[in-house]
Amino acid sequence: MRDNDPWDTIRRLAARFAEFDAERGLAAEEQWTLQVLKLSEEVGEAAQAVIGVRAANPRKGRSHDWEQVQEEVVDAVITGMVALTRMRPDDAPEFFASVLARKSAAFLPHTDPPPPPHDGGPVVTSR
Repeated sequence: MRDNDPWDTIRRLAARFAEFDAERGLAAEEQWTLQVLKLSEEVGEAAQAVIGVRAANPRKGRSHDWEQVQEEVVDAVITGMVALTRMRPDDAPEFFASVLARKSAAFLPHTDPPPPPHDGGPVVTSR
């Protein structure tokens, strides 16, 4: 079963990790720092998996497949979302959407929103 809002799961993970770090006596900025370092670790694991798919390490040969790379990428995305939520617990999804819109605008042409779904009534077209 899929969660309708992945941000709900991300919020729960962020809260759990914050509790764990607080129990260890870590201040908020130290927690954030460690979470960003964790993100770097996950990206490194994705890179390591790509090296394994490409058999670029002669000592190990082909040690991974593309699905393992994809899982490592998902780990990095989850870790990034958790890091953002830990730093911005009140508005992480909104902040994410805002930054995504701003950064993607340079690559995606502006288009009008899609028309609303058809409600089943008669379709009127003009000639």
